[in-house]
Amino acid sequence: MLELAITRRVGGFTLDVALEAASGVTAIFGPSGAGKTTLARCVAGLERPDAGQIVLDGTVLTGPGRAVPPHRRGIGYVFQEPRLFPHLDVRANLLYGAPKGTDPGAVARMLDIAPLLARRPAGLSGGEAARVALGRALLRAPKLLILDEPLAALDRRRRAAILPYLERLRDTGTPILYISHAIEEVARLATTLVLLRDGKVVAQGPVGDLLSDPEVAALLGPDQAGALIEGVVAGSEAGLLRLDTALGRLEVAGVEAPPGGKVRVRIRAEDVIVATRRPEGLSARNVLPCRIAALRGGQGPGVMLRLDAGEGRLLARLTRRSVEEMGLAEGQDVWAVLKTSGVSRMDVGR
Repeated sequence: MLELAITRRVGGFTLDVALEAASGVTAIFGPSGAGKTTLARCVAGLERPDAGQIVLDGTVLTGPGRAVPPHRRGIGYVFQEPRLFPHLDVRANLLYGAPKGTDPGAVARMLDIAPLLARRPAGLSGGEAARVALGRALLRAPKLLILDEPLAALDRRRRAAILPYLERLRDTGTPILYISHAIEEVARLATTLVLLRDGKVVAQGPVGDLLSDPEVAALLGPDQAGALIEGVVAGSEAGLLRLDTALGRLEVAGVEAPPGGKVRVRIRAEDVIVATRRPEGLSARNVLPCRIAALRGGQGPGVMLRLDAGEGRLLARLTRRSVEEMGLAEGQDVWAVLKTSGVSRMDVGR
């Protein structure tokens, strides 16, 4: 358990945050300049707050008259850049800072870098170097792992290749503080979401609850809004994956997973079409009966709808004009239409 309540002033910016992070992945999400990295550096001991305290597993790391040095905090830190030692091979980089006698084999196999142990960093791709940095932090057996936008320096293709390894890392049970401004990473990895803006926490809670909340969607921005759905793979046919979810049966294209496997799917609000009558003659294969649970209008032409379907929730982004012309209102029964190809590979995780 990480508990903190701190303030930190840097120039004209003030970080004023109180939060708790338990097991699993706690994602600190927000735009550039929100204070995410400053928060992470304070937890790691690389910066000292002006006031407040930081407690990890009952031990005060930072507080009045106390500041545990970074190397004694039991925290692993992965930066945006891998920061590998160029004169050491991958094996030596992995073992740097690890307890004496540590065997890197299991972690190297988990991250698929076992064949690279004899290489120097200069011979690694960006994705390989990122995995080595992850392995090095994990081999220190940390009480807490901080990942500070570890994929920010990678292009979309390499990010998509690394995300499955971060899912494996999450499943090791090591508590993770994940710093990001990429909502698809948060949706795939996080247990808890902390939304940071202008140095303050504006929302925090279970990631699925927050991402399906129209109020939070307004804070994220219309392009980032999308509900998180968890499901079990029922099978596949003709390139379509069949998922049993709280919404009902969904079909998704372009994704592979074994029957019985559990997956997460982020369905973007802009990809959901709403109809007042059941549509017919459509190519879209996902047509779900829903009820409008909430409508939230913004300053612009858009309106965010929360749709309850079965035991699940969706978000839909419509224009204000469409809402008025269709006579949509809270409590109304409608139909939600989702294209099978509307879900990106980046939006489906294990």
